[in-house]
Amino acid sequence: MSVHPDAAPQRAQHDPEDTLKQLGSSWHWALGVALATLIPGILVLVWPDETLHILAVIIGLQLLVAGGFRFVAAFSHSNDAGGSRLASVLIAVLAFLAGVLVLRHPMQTIGALSLIVGVFWLITGVLTAYVAIADRLLVHRGLLFGLGALGTVAGIVVLCFPVDSAVALTRLLGLWLVLLGVFEVVMALVMRSATRRVTAPR
Repeated sequence: MSVHPDAAPQRAQHDPEDTLKQLGSSWHWALGVALATLIPGILVLVWPDETLHILAVIIGLQLLVAGGFRFVAAFSHSNDAGGSRLASVLIAVLAFLAGVLVLRHPMQTIGALSLIVGVFWLITGVLTAYVAIADRLLVHRGLLFGLGALGTVAGIVVLCFPVDSAVALTRLLGLWLVLLGVFEVVMALVMRSATRRVTAPR
């Protein structure tokens, strides 16, 4: 039985890792990450008088959806030099865990919800800044570092300025989600611009 010489390359083209890499490195996927943060933030701000239960459900779902987007985006790193891909996967795993914790006990206290979200934003902010420094192949390292710094500040604010009402917590989390989402939208547009420059005919 003969094997066609192009068979191996064809199989390699359909490798799941290559598919995830292509998907995760597209600006459309980056825009999806941004919308997964921005839309819940807007919803939270639009309904500031909703119960803590509703807030926890929205935040929990946001973390789960963002975790899925970030897991795929982690494969956009061409290699794992400096552990950038590992750090990105860890961010996705932390998002899943935080989302499950929030949704598992949606009637939890204000302090518990603030602690989970604050710790998540703080850790992922630091990891995001690390990825921006470690991965020299990124074309938007400055913006990614800025996003990491913003996430770190968000986590510190939520942890260091405890709120005593669901309305205050809703406004605080909603504001930070919108700020983070807008920053991620800008990153997606920068990626689109960079992609068009690379693919433009010369």
